[in-house]
Amino acid sequence: MLIRLLFCLLLATGTVHAQDRVPLLNPAFSNAVEASLYKTFEELGQKGLKRALSEIDGVLVRNPNFRLGHMIRGDLLMAQSGSPVAFGDKQMLADASAPLRHEARVRMERYFDGPPLHFLPKSLVAFAPKQPYALLVDTDKHRLFVFRNQSGEPHLVADYYVSEGKKGIDKLREGDQKTPLGVYQVTSTVPKNKLSDLYGAGAFPISYPNEWDRLKGRNGSGIWLHGTPSDTYSRPPLASDGCVVLTNDDFESLTRYIDVGSTPVVITSRIEWQEPERWKLDKEDFESSFSQWRKDWESLDVERYLAHYSSRFVSGRQDYDSWTSRKRSVAAGKSHIKVAISDFSAFNFHGGNDSEPYMVVTFVQDYKSNNLNNKMKKRQYWAREDGLWKIVYETSAT
Repeated sequence: MLIRLLFCLLLATGTVHAQDRVPLLNPAFSNAVEASLYKTFEELGQKGLKRALSEIDGVLVRNPNFRLGHMIRGDLLMAQSGSPVAFGDKQMLADASAPLRHEARVRMERYFDGPPLHFLPKSLVAFAPKQPYALLVDTDKHRLFVFRNQSGEPHLVADYYVSEGKKGIDKLREGDQKTPLGVYQVTSTVPKNKLSDLYGAGAFPISYPNEWDRLKGRNGSGIWLHGTPSDTYSRPPLASDGCVVLTNDDFESLTRYIDVGSTPVVITSRIEWQEPERWKLDKEDFESSFSQWRKDWESLDVERYLAHYSSRFVSGRQDYDSWTSRKRSVAAGKSHIKVAISDFSAFNFHGGNDSEPYMVVTFVQDYKSNNLNNKMKKRQYWAREDGLWKIVYETSAT
């Protein structure tokens, strides 16, 4: 039964007693429902079935459409009666209940197997000044984490259970029912009154496919963060056509952290958590490489400047050879160059079919030379080659 499986997980991880838990990232519970679920299992371990039933009954009074809650209550009633199953064929029951058992497991694993307190996500390297928050989706854990820019470091402020694509992750094409992996941003908001009930409390479309997706031949559209139908409190972990789906309560809570056009959304197969010292060293390592790129551009030593670009670099329709040839020609007419950088952000992506991590860097570039001045927003994709950061793709950004 579901209750038996989850209670065994509590015992195996040593978390029957709240005071014995390994300290996890705060806040301890994303919402009152998950707090009550956890308390249900603790009550079962400490005070018995009656107290556990009372706890789950309170959840269902507040959220009558919570299917997982009803299943847990049913399991508790079966356990109370001494029956191993309440009705039906065992295999049929197991198959029908698999999505709910999956939801119970991933919801509770957030608290059984969370990252240690004070660790930082490797993906969030640098926020732009206009990015007070960033969203980080861990598809393996089915969680959406919200981080605040706190003096240049990511600080966790909330996290939510989410549903993803029916066919999993790493979207490649239109209609494959997979959730994309990559670095995106919220592009717009769609209010509830403009949507069908499927999308619940509203939606935030994101910028899939991004430049890297298109470079890799990925296509499709309509990837959103959105809510849940009114007759369902939450959806199973693999239930959407590729979108990231929250409960309506959690979606409403999420809206306070969204700035359309600027909030980054990093979707990765698994978050890599780092000790603060390691995180700072990696951040300084990349920012040093980026700064050196700018200085070498200003130096008028075109070969030093081009050494920052990978031999597989592309920009628009230009490959490395055609692009570097043009840069050498342009550099011959320069007597001075000055490049100022502002609104800099950097997000480290890893996971998916790409065989290597890459850094997505967005910034405003104010370029001045003896014969040309311009200001533009630029995006670069950097990757490590032989231990050095190299630029593999560059384009203008919106």
